[in-house]
Formats: sequence, C-alpha cells, structure tokens
Amino acid sequence: MPYALFDRDKQIDRAFPTEKQAWEHALISGLVLDVPVADEAGGQVLPAGYHMKQIPGDEVFEPAPAWKLPKEVS
Repeated sequence: MPYALFDRDKQIDRAFPTEKQAWEHALISGLVLDVPVADEAGGQVLPAGYHMKQIPGDEVFEPAPAWKLPKEVS
C-alpha cells in the first residue's frame, strides 16, 4: 500500500509506493524542512497535525491544488 503526507485528515502530497519515497518527495518539494530519524531525540520536525501514513491503494488521489505550506514553516 502507498504512503502519503497528511495535514490532519487531508492528504497534502501525492502517494508513493514506499514511505521513504514519500518522505524524499515531501523534503525535495518543500512540504517538510527535515525528515525525522528514528534514533534521534529532538524536537518535532513537522508542523502540528502533519503525519505520514499508509493509505489503501483505492484511496490514492492528488492533493488540492490550492494547498499552501503554513507561513510558520516556510
């Protein structure tokens, strides 16, 4: 099943076959500023409400074209 970046319950980036690919695209496209590392203790790298999750293949869709990165992050 593919992975996508979400802002609360809204998908804000397209889906990718692996979680790694989804994080890489979010980072390259400027949707996130850093990718979390499992063994690294530190602050939150994503704005509140953002999360990566696995989605069923039949729910893959493009995000709303009007979506913008929050000003406190950009």
